[in-house]
Amino acid sequence: MKVCVLLLVPVLLSWVESRSPYQAVLQHSRIRGRAQGPNVCAMQQRKGTDKKYFTNCKQWYHRKICGEPTVISYECCPGYEKIPGEKGCPAALPLVNIYNTLGVVGASTTQMYSERAELRPEIEGPGSFTFFAPSNEAWAALPTELLDALVSNVNIELLNALHYHMVDRRLTSEELKHGASFPSMYQDLHVHIHHYSNGVVTVNCARLIKPDQHATNGIVHVVDRVITAISNTVNTLLEVDDDLETLRTAMAAAGLSTMLEGEGQYTVFAPTNEAFDKIPKETLNRILGDPVALRDLLNYHILKHMQCAESIVSGTPMETLQGSVLEVGCEGDQMTLNGRAVVTKRDQLGTNGVVHYISELLIPDSAKVLLELAEGSAVATATQLFVEAGLTPHLTGSEPLTMLAPLDAAFTGSDTTMTPDMRTLMTNHLLRTQLSSKSLYHGQELETLGGVKLRVFVYRNNLCIENACIAAHDKMGRYATMFTVGKVLTPPMGTVMDVLKADDRFSVLVGAVQTAGLTELLNQQGALTFFAPTNEAFGALPPPDRSRLLRDPQQLSSVLRLHLGEGLLVSGGVSSHTRVKPLQGERLELGVRNYTVYVNRVPVAAADLMATNGVVHAVNTIIKPMHDLFRKVLSSHSSRAMKQ
Repeated sequence: MKVCVLLLVPVLLSWVESRSPYQAVLQHSRIRGRAQGPNVCAMQQRKGTDKKYFTNCKQWYHRKICGEPTVISYECCPGYEKIPGEKGCPAALPLVNIYNTLGVVGASTTQMYSERAELRPEIEGPGSFTFFAPSNEAWAALPTELLDALVSNVNIELLNALHYHMVDRRLTSEELKHGASFPSMYQDLHVHIHHYSNGVVTVNCARLIKPDQHATNGIVHVVDRVITAISNTVNTLLEVDDDLETLRTAMAAAGLSTMLEGEGQYTVFAPTNEAFDKIPKETLNRILGDPVALRDLLNYHILKHMQCAESIVSGTPMETLQGSVLEVGCEGDQMTLNGRAVVTKRDQLGTNGVVHYISELLIPDSAKVLLELAEGSAVATATQLFVEAGLTPHLTGSEPLTMLAPLDAAFTGSDTTMTPDMRTLMTNHLLRTQLSSKSLYHGQELETLGGVKLRVFVYRNNLCIENACIAAHDKMGRYATMFTVGKVLTPPMGTVMDVLKADDRFSVLVGAVQTAGLTELLNQQGALTFFAPTNEAFGALPPPDRSRLLRDPQQLSSVLRLHLGEGLLVSGGVSSHTRVKPLQGERLELGVRNYTVYVNRVPVAAADLMATNGVVHAVNTIIKPMHDLFRKVLSSHSSRAMKQ
């Protein structure tokens, strides 16, 4: 991608600022095609279709449009033609009237119908017109009965249809601004222009496939479909279709019908009656009976701007009226929402927007209860445990809560049998208030449904509640919030000394702490991080050294104080080159490799044993000061050098 940017910057830096997105993409296509000769544009065609696009930077490198591979072709840029025997497209197309221009730009069917409708004298004569001319393929795609209706009735309908494709002035692609509309030559009914940031330009949602074909009496833009006159608002479109009866009723109940009658540019992803029927009755009735949830639900189906289907060439996040984002994309010929091909009918145009029919109801997080938030996430094990623990009333009710939901991987190797202790643990994964992670601060205390107080720790690289660090964005529900966390929560159980006494791995350490006179320190209020040597760590010392150390209170105190850090640091707060100030000594150097925390190069065997006044991390090796480690490394290097 950098290559693309570097290539374009010198050429386009000042040029693009004043040119339209279409012109910027056209210029990129010219740059990509210049090796083929003058005035050659690189085109990308989706394999198996006749759809071609001037290539922008992203498409050129990804070689995909709507998820499908593309074939590069080289064609004359608009306004130029080949000369036999010469490279590229050196000749400018001769300027002729609009009627003759139609014949040379792939719109010969439009030319034929213009003659049949007796429009030819008008588009051959004086004047200045813009003709949005359907391609030959566009006419061929019309249903037979519709085409028959157009060309009958003494050709009046056909003439009206063609006049609707015309504007009584010359409009280049530069002047086809996003959101503009122009009175057509059929009863001044407007045609609606949308000029998208990816360079696609549409008129009434038909894509301009050959823009800016100049003529002596105007300009021709070839489009990929026959457009029809529109006079109804988006709300009227919803009102006249029986397939949208449930949506219409919901819109009226939420007070949104008036909005869709007024001015603006909206995109409505309209769920059909069938889409509503797929939702469990209990869920649907809850939302329909809750004005706040209903409004959020419906606004989640409405974009703040008009988005035609033909403008989509890849997935793009788009903000809804509800405030969150929909991923609007495409796969082949299918328009997608959040990666799913649920759009069944596209580009139903109104004067103030467009409607796309969808076969599934989109429920935003803000309209969901806790259980629904959890069911749509990677926390299936935790969700099952909450249910087994009898907490469903809390997960489906209206009380303000925050769920700490561990990822499924957090339970790997754990016994998830429902016991009284497990029930208590899951109860302590529910906080008594609805929170946003953005409102959390270091040292904050949060109360669980089980009455336990949990602490918040803010680190440079993580935000944690006790040992459980937040692993994904918040899911803000109707009444409650879900925090996805990377570990099963360990509520604090007594002081650091209590934690050591309760764990058989630290029986030698408990005696050592008492000998060193540190019992009071490990019981008093505060925030300590103890890299606690296990029995295995003491057992690894030579017996004479171990015996001498355990009998010497002063030396024992010095060694243990090196293992005690100031402040409370859980494993999730450790990043590369994290430093902790020990109670004695210069520093402790921490890092993470392969999900294991290391302190002064010693791996932590068991992390995050939470205490009310700190945290215990078990180590199976006595930690050495960093300067001792450096001295050992230097000694090793020196020894090897002498041998050489």
